[in-house]
Amino acid sequence: MTTACLSKKIAATRETPGGGCVTQPDAREGQAGPRGESERPIVPSKPGNAGGGKGPWFKVNVRRNESREIGLRLTPLPKVRKLQETLHAKAKSAPTYRFYALYDKVYRQDVMRFAYGCCFENGGAAGVDGETFDAIEAYGWERWVDELAEELRKGTYRPQAVRRVYIPKPDGKQRPLGIPTIRDRVVQMAALVVLEPIFEADLQPEQHAYRPGQSALDAVRKVQELLDAGHREVIDADLSGYFDGIPHSELMTSVARRVSDGRLLRLIKSWLEAPVEEYDERGRKRRTTRAKDEGRGTPQGAPLSPLLSNLYMRRFILGWKSLGHQRRLDAFIVNYADDFVICCRGTAEEAMIVMRSMMSKLRLTVNETKTRLCRLPEDTFNFLGYTFRSSLLAEDGRRLSGRSPVGQEDPSDLRGHQRANRAALAIPGP
Repeated sequence: MTTACLSKKIAATRETPGGGCVTQPDAREGQAGPRGESERPIVPSKPGNAGGGKGPWFKVNVRRNESREIGLRLTPLPKVRKLQETLHAKAKSAPTYRFYALYDKVYRQDVMRFAYGCCFENGGAAGVDGETFDAIEAYGWERWVDELAEELRKGTYRPQAVRRVYIPKPDGKQRPLGIPTIRDRVVQMAALVVLEPIFEADLQPEQHAYRPGQSALDAVRKVQELLDAGHREVIDADLSGYFDGIPHSELMTSVARRVSDGRLLRLIKSWLEAPVEEYDERGRKRRTTRAKDEGRGTPQGAPLSPLLSNLYMRRFILGWKSLGHQRRLDAFIVNYADDFVICCRGTAEEAMIVMRSMMSKLRLTVNETKTRLCRLPEDTFNFLGYTFRSSLLAEDGRRLSGRSPVGQEDPSDLRGHQRANRAALAIPGP
């Protein structure tokens, strides 16, 4: 079977939430898929930043109502699906269980071939070795995948350097984007196939990014729900270089809480410490080992990066609740990737102090310039492409929050705005 045939076969089995099949457009940067669809990382063939933003390689903008995902969720082969279901069921039923035999699942032929199909569908540019999907197809994708799996089995596989390019930010600065080789992307995707069902059982309901059945729009709706319930003091938080700042030792501790397989742990660490190759302004190639030297950062632009970033953010969210801050302060977190807000009811100043203290203990840096406290209705704040403001009145006299795409003002027709607000939240009304 050719690579194109594999691609078409897998694409034809994509499932809709209702059980049917649908052909979806290619993934693009800067957009969130519709509610109910999972979101997945991609390595863009032409680096860009359509959403203008944050995170490893994109900025989500939920107001663009297009059926696109940040990567693709293809329907796994039956044995792969069975493996994932078994791992998830065990993780869900035994919250303290550590999985000790996972490495051999990563290089299983069906897992590796499914991982390759996902990477092929996502497309993307070549890494530092210059190898392209066209070259792999000409060589024979099945032989290529089986040889890569054999390297994993023998223990001779070694990650290559990550190619770094830069994408423009709205403020005129540039954001680094990492492009691993296709070999490394396929192996990371295979590891993700095995690890995601385990850690999905542990992620918190406040986390909406890169998860099956979750989207940025769910995060937006949750914020609006909290505002309408009276939590009108909002900490609009910003972290400086979250993905580049995640400490390896603490992150690996989070991974090892569930994984005791030493070979898989060493494989993940090798990806975290992979060198970076880039060209300077004079076109000269240089290679750095900053991630290994400083012990920080996730492999940005790689398939495993979103899961690892979610796993570390879980420490903050779980700590916020287990230490009693959510209940004591009546303050609720809504998180999407490195973006989060804390919606409070009269306790925002104390919540801000606690948040800063926790981030310091997690060795993360709060961007003091961009982090601010907003009080509706006097203030507004932006979150995932929407501006939130208090400008609506319900029939019972309650003040509801309104939201509109960033850069647009409130509609002058209050009743029309109320209807739009009801539609967004599925609130019954005339």
